[in-house]
Amino acid sequence: MKIKQEEITKKIEEQDYLQDLETLKYSEITKTKLRNIASKMISEAVQAFKHDSLIQTQLAISGRRPMTFALESSIINLPFANYKKISNFCNDEDEYEVNIYFETISEYVNVSHFRIDILGSSDEIIADPDKYSQLLVQAIEEKIEVIRNYQKSETETKKAKK
Repeated sequence: MKIKQEEITKKIEEQDYLQDLETLKYSEITKTKLRNIASKMISEAVQAFKHDSLIQTQLAISGRRPMTFALESSIINLPFANYKKISNFCNDEDEYEVNIYFETISEYVNVSHFRIDILGSSDEIIADPDKYSQLLVQAIEEKIEVIRNYQKSETETKKAKK
């Protein structure tokens, strides 16, 4: 799937994209549940691509260290929240490949509380959704481990106390 910068910006601004949110308690996480949710998230992305639509699908996990994992379709590694900045990196004439970006949002992931990685292009994900479901499960498990083991720096701890 390809899209022009102007079109993607308009769709995000008007919230003209598929949206879904799953919620889960940290204590309810199992390998099977993660596989099922990841499979659903990838399936939703495939359906969005087949209908030339954008998507934002999220998994919010509550607990002592809350975290949100999101898949968003975009032409650049910026979250939908920063869509106005897309024009700084892309022109209005060209069409760009739409990719799925995997986002991790948690105050325990890093100093910025946010991480974004490319998962794959729309064409790659459509061609092999099972592979990308497995990659998504791996990515979520890795980030859960990072969040579980995260130690705030002294600077962050001082800011939190203020």
